[in-house]
Amino acid sequence: MVKEDDVEKAADFIRDHGRAYGKAKAERLYLDEYRKSKKSELMQKTTGTDKTRESFAYAHPDYLDLLEARKLATEEEERLRWMMVAAQAKIEIWRTQQANNRTIDRTHS
Repeated sequence: MVKEDDVEKAADFIRDHGRAYGKAKAERLYLDEYRKSKKSELMQKTTGTDKTRESFAYAHPDYLDLLEARKLATEEEERLRWMMVAAQAKIEIWRTQQANNRTIDRTHS
């Protein structure tokens, strides 16, 4: 049984963390796009075939650091997203309980 206090906390969580979720998603999207730019930038720093230059870029410490940052950004985005989903589910469960209680009240009146 979800209590009204829990619903208020869930709504507060959504309100209070919406901006953090947006920021986490924006960071992850930025890193997704920046990864392409970084690869291109690194490929320009060396010579050889396209395959050789691409291998250089993918193995470069700057590119690997970027991948690590992207991993962390995705982790934070997903953590916040699933916490939002859980809060929304709690509110929906409470709403269903309230509707069920009203139905029971009407049938017993």
